[in-house]
Amino acid sequence: MFAASRFAFPAWFLVLALAVLAASGVSAQQREARYGDDNIAVELLADGAPRAGEEWMLALRFTPSAPEWHGYWSNPGDAGLGMVVELNLPEGWTSGAPLYPVPKTLLISGLMNHIYEGQYAVLIPVSVPADAQIDGIAPVTGWAEYLACTDKICVPQDAVLRAGQGGDFSRWRAEVAPLLDAKAGFAIEAGTLRIGIPLPSAVELGEPHVFIANTRLVDYAAFQTFWRDGDRLVVEIPLSKFGEGEAARIEGILSFGGETGVRFEAAPGEVPEGGEMIVTMNSAQGFTPPLWSLLLGALVGGLILNIMPCVFPILSLKALSLARAGGNEAEARAEGLAYTAGVVLACAALGAIMLALRAGGEQVGWAFQLQEPSVVIALLVLATVITLNFAGIFELPSIDTGNGQGRSGVRGAFATGLLAAVAATPCTGPFMAAALGAALLLPAPLALLLFAALGLGLALPFLLIGFVPALRRMLPKPGAWMDRFRRAMALPMALTALALVWLTAQLGGKGFALFALVVVMGIVIALFVVGRLQRAGKMAWPAFGLIAAPFLIFGAFALPAAYAPPSRDLAASLLAPQAFSRDALAEARASGQPVFIWFTADWCVTCKVNESVAIEREATAQAFEDAGVIAMVGDWTVRDEEITQFLTEQGAAGVPLYLWYEPGQEGEQLPQVLTPEMLSERASRER
Repeated sequence: MFAASRFAFPAWFLVLALAVLAASGVSAQQREARYGDDNIAVELLADGAPRAGEEWMLALRFTPSAPEWHGYWSNPGDAGLGMVVELNLPEGWTSGAPLYPVPKTLLISGLMNHIYEGQYAVLIPVSVPADAQIDGIAPVTGWAEYLACTDKICVPQDAVLRAGQGGDFSRWRAEVAPLLDAKAGFAIEAGTLRIGIPLPSAVELGEPHVFIANTRLVDYAAFQTFWRDGDRLVVEIPLSKFGEGEAARIEGILSFGGETGVRFEAAPGEVPEGGEMIVTMNSAQGFTPPLWSLLLGALVGGLILNIMPCVFPILSLKALSLARAGGNEAEARAEGLAYTAGVVLACAALGAIMLALRAGGEQVGWAFQLQEPSVVIALLVLATVITLNFAGIFELPSIDTGNGQGRSGVRGAFATGLLAAVAATPCTGPFMAAALGAALLLPAPLALLLFAALGLGLALPFLLIGFVPALRRMLPKPGAWMDRFRRAMALPMALTALALVWLTAQLGGKGFALFALVVVMGIVIALFVVGRLQRAGKMAWPAFGLIAAPFLIFGAFALPAAYAPPSRDLAASLLAPQAFSRDALAEARASGQPVFIWFTADWCVTCKVNESVAIEREATAQAFEDAGVIAMVGDWTVRDEEITQFLTEQGAAGVPLYLWYEPGQEGEQLPQVLTPEMLSERASRER
């Protein structure tokens, strides 16, 4: 006789399962169907006639009466019931464990179910003894009890079985997940199950998901993180809060996505660390809210960017240029659309570059361009040029900045949109952390949609001004004050340039920053000459090339030689933090003390504000010391692959990121904007 049962909780399922088990002493021949199989019918089929000394295959074919009904895998997940089957076999004949096809996931109200939709078959291998008498043998009979569910209701089902012939056994065998020859290894540490599954690197993975057969071991609904380490696939799954967290052996199915996958058996052993992370929609489920909320967050984040000091001057002067231009409705709308196209294109292009680099194996995040010294120097030059333009030193031919002398119209509006987006992107982090983190996990088309939504939010004020005459009428009337306002806007741009000088020193050292200033000064001198020639009505830009060329050539040779990134002075911090690494984090968590990690970068304005307001405070340092909190810092000013990968695992596209680890628990993400007392109060609770 063969019996198999796996069940998950809620309570009424448990009562039902206990009732079934209580009746297990009754022969399957004596059982009667109490519930019937009207919702999901079951048939017992045999693959031809049995042969002495060979394996004989039986199949349970389940057929739903309507598409909304589904059945369950052996481990049904958070809710459901695995089937209970009893077969009457001749003496000496033995049945093996049921062989299931690859199941699917169904998440309802936070509960993860492992299900089958449509018709499916579960195979049961039977070992026939070599001396078995086959002639005249009676058909195999049995009994099965299982559960049929829709998204709203569940109904117990049972049936008396009698084996018949037929069925597509070739297809059913192909649908069963084959067992890997090599054993997998697993380790349980820090509340996480880590499994190393031997899988050739040539095997293509779509949307992998691991179904664990051991009940109450893992959190079924939690996101699963995958890495490739050569010919081994490593998966991390959080443990269940209600289980024991121990296992001597683990079985499961690795789904490749769809209906293909492999079975594996794992024993305790070493599981490799690191590797190339595989980003999946499965992992995105753990990080991302609904798409509509991400799009809304990106749109609102783009709107907020308009008040940043490096964006507001550009936006305000461009808006005033419409007031100067008069009330031509068609021109206003055309400029609004052109400006929006420039902003959206720039944001989408930056996002596409980032995604392409990540697809090529580069560990980069949002604002990755600020980790490149050459890009920072280019931004420094750009900020300096805009400052001199706003100050009236010279005029840009292709960007209308409100002075009435630049080239207005569609081309100027488009160029200004590009400029505004490039100037704004470093400030996006704190306003759209969820959306940017999701962009690293979602498929490329959806990720680009988020970047485009960011651009639309950034362009929306000017777009509305272009399309709503009432808003244009609210703008101040043109006058001499506009020139004074334009010159005043040079101040925030000059402050932006000074901040970029400081960042250049943080990226490449003081010598590197000094040489960068030499190049910038050469460009400034050239632009002063251009301005004088423009005011005299003479050809100006050839002179710029002649004057700036020697300085640019000097920079091309001197800057690479002077590049020497300085290391962060950890001793200068009041918290005396350790430098972040995975090993250091594991060691700190193993100490049994609370751990606080902050990920920062010198180009991150929000990071610096939080450090001055909440982190680098005497009160915070004292509270950490009293509570024994271990502080750790991850400096992302210069590209660091280990930090980038860790940020991605946390669902963060960039910095700031703050994590608090209670002893023996997983990390909790703190808000991206810290209040002065937040950390000290948190540490006080640990005493």
